[in-house]
Amino acid sequence: MGPPFEDAVVDVIEQIPAGETATYGEVAEEAGFPGAARAVGNLLRSVPGLPWWRVITSHGRLVPGLEADHAQHLRGEGVTLRNGRVPLGGAR
Repeated sequence: MGPPFEDAVVDVIEQIPAGETATYGEVAEEAGFPGAARAVGNLLRSVPGLPWWRVITSHGRLVPGLEADHAQHLRGEGVTLRNGRVPLGGAR
């Protein structure tokens, strides 16, 4: 078992169903750490095996530098992208 923040965030991310997305801020808030969106992003980079592609920015942007890979994962789960972004109505 890791630190409380890590455990809570991992739990939230693991519960995002295939084909759905959540923003970094939504994950942080749902995990009980509102305002910790940037920390969620940092955690995603350090914990292997999480479905990182289901987490997007509050504007629907994909991970900078990994946009093609991010888009491929999302499209593979049936998520529609418009102009390289997830429409905000697509976030949970």
